[in-house]
Amino acid sequence: VQLQASGGGLAQPGGSLRLSCAASGSSVRIAVLGWYRQAPGKQRELVVTVAATGKMSYVDSVKGRFSISRDYYKDTVFLQMNSLKPEDTAVYYCIARLAKDYWGQGTQVTVSS
Repeated sequence: VQLQASGGGLAQPGGSLRLSCAASGSSVRIAVLGWYRQAPGKQRELVVTVAATGKMSYVDSVKGRFSISRDYYKDTVFLQMNSLKPEDTAVYYCIARLAKDYWGQGTQVTVSS
C-alpha cells in the first residue's frame, strides 16, 4: 500500500484548507483511511477515520469543523478543514489501516495570522 498526500500550507485563523490522500495497492478499498497529526512537541494523535463502510470517526476537537470524504473509485480520501485554529497547526499524516498501518508522508498545516 502506498499513500500520496497533498494539500496543506498556511491559513489564517478561521480559514480553510483541504488535504488529499491517494491510496494505491491491494486491499485499499477495504481499508480504514484517515488522518493523524503531530504538533511540535506533542504525540501523534488521530484526527479522523473513514471505514470502507463509510462510517466516520472524528476526534472531539475537530468535530463540526473538519470533514472527511472518500472517493471509492479513485481510492482517495479528502480532509476539508474549516474554521481553522492555531492549535490545528501540525504535520498531518494520511493512514491506511489493514492488518497493519500504512503511512503517507506528512504534510504541514500552519494556522497563523
